[in-house]
Amino acid sequence: VLFLLLAAVGIGLFLLSLFLYFIVYFGKIGLIKGTYKAETGVENLNFGELFSESLPYFWRVFGLNFLVGLAVLAILLPMVLLGVLTAGIGFLCLIPILCILVPVLWALTVVLEQANAAIVIEDLRMFDGLKRGWEISKANFGPMIIMALILLVGGSIVGVIVALPMLLVFIPLIPSVISGDFQTSSLWVSALCCAGAFPVVLVLNGILTAYLQSAWTLTYMRLTAPKVDAPVVVEANA
Repeated sequence: VLFLLLAAVGIGLFLLSLFLYFIVYFGKIGLIKGTYKAETGVENLNFGELFSESLPYFWRVFGLNFLVGLAVLAILLPMVLLGVLTAGIGFLCLIPILCILVPVLWALTVVLEQANAAIVIEDLRMFDGLKRGWEISKANFGPMIIMALILLVGGSIVGVIVALPMLLVFIPLIPSVISGDFQTSSLWVSALCCAGAFPVVLVLNGILTAYLQSAWTLTYMRLTAPKVDAPVVVEANA
């Protein structure tokens, strides 16, 4: 019975994660589409219209990010297993590789953001969008570094600040953990704090996500906008 219960919980969590994953990418596509339409002069943005217009791009954006995520997992998982099996000694040996992987993963994130925008805005296929994202990132290396520092590093810092209320809800449990005597009152206080903080964190995280995605989309639009030559002024003969 316990095995069946754990299996049911595991399947439920997997399905919930899959559902949330779908929602995240629908939201991502909707934000890209909405930012593009707003920037091109569309005044009224209808949720139903954005949703229907996002459908044709879903599997392309979802598939690209899913495949790239699997590739990253295939690289990181053996490292994690090596560290666990060697009681942490493997992690020490992998520090130089991890130091290289961090900027590589940042660069991959930048390329993916540009690829997502390319798929939606230019209606490209999955791997054509990845190629387009790579070309834009490579051709605008300097601006992309600046945007990565602002959006990835800055967004991470703000994300940690936004998540702080969810960490603070566990403060009432600290005395119980120290004493080893878990009291029902402490659990109830933490549960009520968690219930109150979760909607606030959810809203703030949604605002942060919308801002970051809009910024990446605007970056794509600015970098791919046609270059307009400055008019040449011809002096009249006296």
